[in-house]
Amino acid sequence: MVDPSFLDWPFLEPRHKDWAAEVEAWAARHAEVLSDEHDADASVVRLARAMGDAGLLRVPCPSDGVLDVRALCLARDILARHSGLADFAFAMQGLGTGPVTLFGSAAQRDRWLPGARAGTGLAAFALSEPEAGSDVSALALTATPDGNGHYRLSGQKTWISNGGIAASYVVFARTGEAPGAKGLSAFLVPADAPGLTVAERIEVTAPHPLARLDFADVRVAAEDMLGKPGEGFRVAMATLDVFRATVGAAALGFARRALDMTVAHATSRRIFGGTLFDQQMSQVAIADSATEVEAAALLVYRAAWLKDSGTARVTREASMAKLHATEVAQRAADRNVQIHGGLGVTRGHKAEELYREVRALRVYEGASEIQRIVIAKAERDRHGAR
Repeated sequence: MVDPSFLDWPFLEPRHKDWAAEVEAWAARHAEVLSDEHDADASVVRLARAMGDAGLLRVPCPSDGVLDVRALCLARDILARHSGLADFAFAMQGLGTGPVTLFGSAAQRDRWLPGARAGTGLAAFALSEPEAGSDVSALALTATPDGNGHYRLSGQKTWISNGGIAASYVVFARTGEAPGAKGLSAFLVPADAPGLTVAERIEVTAPHPLARLDFADVRVAAEDMLGKPGEGFRVAMATLDVFRATVGAAALGFARRALDMTVAHATSRRIFGGTLFDQQMSQVAIADSATEVEAAALLVYRAAWLKDSGTARVTREASMAKLHATEVAQRAADRNVQIHGGLGVTRGHKAEELYREVRALRVYEGASEIQRIVIAKAERDRHGAR
């Protein structure tokens, strides 16, 4: 069982403890029951609706326009420990509407957020392209004014979570106000917009709804732009600044589950006249995972606390949290597989599922290599300022 004492850390407030209890109670009853990786699309639809019915989506899609990053992290920490698809469904409602919450007008928030909050309208964040993943400034999808109060979007997006089942997309496109990152804008695009098609569904190691989207002269009203022309990069980075730490929180939840399973199996498996735990190398594996999980939790909740406390930019701290927590989750999942032996690589066993689930976390929303670059540059700038 997860030690709940971290809820008493000074990073968190009493209301966060209440929220954690609410999410834990819901997840224990519903998260795994509603999840089926053999039908990820239907699972995410079910999970989002159930979370909406339970009121859990009020946190990623707040009516007051304020994102509580600590609450987001707690939910992802808990949900990932129970079910990767439950974490995915919750997180995407936040990431897919985050730009609306942070930059949308009152009219845009009134139009796009209620369905997401209810879990009846799935949201998506369409940033990556076939030739533009980590390098956002290389985006090629264009948005061209048509002279009648609209833009025409042409190009492709790929690796889009909830692609194919989302009701709406936040789409980042090149409007050309300046070269590179300064010439991007963000648009709200309904999934049924003429010219928007799902070009390909993408299958990945741990099944999640993913797709490549094609935009063929998709007409979008200028009033559906988020922020001002040329502010797309700012919209994207500000959103990721909030949600990057929550990826670390999801990794933390996976790592906690892996550690729990490692301890449980090691202490119950009989071997050489004792238990697997009696073997010194098993104790080393458990000690390493336990220590790394605690360190990851400190980094995650520090980053979330800083953001909630009004720190303008937490890019450095959020990158540290994501980098460390996702790498820790990978090692904890690997040790868990090793401790389970043949069971650990048996298709359908939870150890094997966790091993597949955690791998993508080191890639999406900024690969580990990109996080290291971000952190290194931040350190350079900090030293240069002295």
